[in-house]
Amino acid sequence: MRRFIRSAFVIARRDFSATVLSKAFIFFLLAPLFPLLFGSVFSSISARVASENQRPVIAVIALQADFADLMAARDQLAHAIGDEQLLKLVGFPPERDLAAQQKRLLASRSPPVRAVLSGGLDRPRLVGALANDPETVGQLRLLISNARAGTPDKGPDLAVNDVAVSSGALARDRTSTAQIAQTILFILTLMLSTMVLSQLIEEKSNKVIEIIAAAIPIDAMFVGKLFAMLSASVLALLVWMGAGALLIQLVKHGGIATLPVPAVGWPVFLALAVLYFGMNYLLFGAAFLMIGAQASTAREVQTMSLPATFAQVLLFGLAAKSIGNPNSLTGIAAAVFPLSSPMTMLARAAQDPDLWPHVAGIIWQTIWIAIILRLGAQLFRKTVLKSGPRLPWWRFGRA
Repeated sequence: MRRFIRSAFVIARRDFSATVLSKAFIFFLLAPLFPLLFGSVFSSISARVASENQRPVIAVIALQADFADLMAARDQLAHAIGDEQLLKLVGFPPERDLAAQQKRLLASRSPPVRAVLSGGLDRPRLVGALANDPETVGQLRLLISNARAGTPDKGPDLAVNDVAVSSGALARDRTSTAQIAQTILFILTLMLSTMVLSQLIEEKSNKVIEIIAAAIPIDAMFVGKLFAMLSASVLALLVWMGAGALLIQLVKHGGIATLPVPAVGWPVFLALAVLYFGMNYLLFGAAFLMIGAQASTAREVQTMSLPATFAQVLLFGLAAKSIGNPNSLTGIAAAVFPLSSPMTMLARAAQDPDLWPHVAGIIWQTIWIAIILRLGAQLFRKTVLKSGPRLPWWRFGRA
């Protein structure tokens, strides 16, 4: 055991130094900036395009007074719920041939008219493709009702007493924190766990791995490589967390103090985030390392890692279903299943102040990491150099 630990430490130190002390590691630390930059740019563009395309345009054929009352009712509702959620009204003076005017407006492309409202406020009549759009009809009924009643210039007096915390607002903020933390954990694990693949393929191609295997046990090489990449990833994670905190402090008004506090508090939550990242990385990193041991070229790695990536996405979906209701049957199942447990438990830390589930979860995940590392090391030994006696499939994993 002492020789195994010493050999694994030598491999871990070698791979960690080769990764962190290289010039490429600086560019690796800058890697999250590019998806964040492109994501923010394209999300803003797509949100604007979607907002413009999905908001229905209603052509209103009415006198100027009726249209003004209708627009006043819409402005009052937009002030309450936001303009993005409401339909758009475009006014047109009535013509002599109403049917022809309606047909021309429904065929209009600029603006693209969803329906035509005519008859004024006394006898309104709506014509358009509204079979699958009950929301638009409901909004128009509300606007017409408010316009008939008269839109006051000032709403009724409502005394508002703002408090610091309420259960509903706290639950909403903690749910948002859980979603963001879980998504970041998934993306980082998906991005960083593939680092071991390229390194293993490089060493297999230049026969370095055969020289290392002649000096130390293959099992120690497996464990050492995995923990070396974990150490480099944790270092990168700490750098990114510090940079993110500094960015929030500089950009957001009020800085970090304005962020919603997780249920367990920020110090415990950040410690659990690093710990669960390590657990998640070890679980998936061992799987990717076993995949890399089967392949001999980069093309084979890409082909074999594709199902594993899809499996990660499905597990992320399972863990995401537990947000908001961690004690449900789905939430408990996601917490018990080892490959989705770290993501599920991190989301739970943002919503539930109890700490004993995390102690049980960490112990449970540690057991499964030991099992996966043992099976992965045996498969790694049998596939890298085809060493070791061949065992029947029913005895695989036994000493």
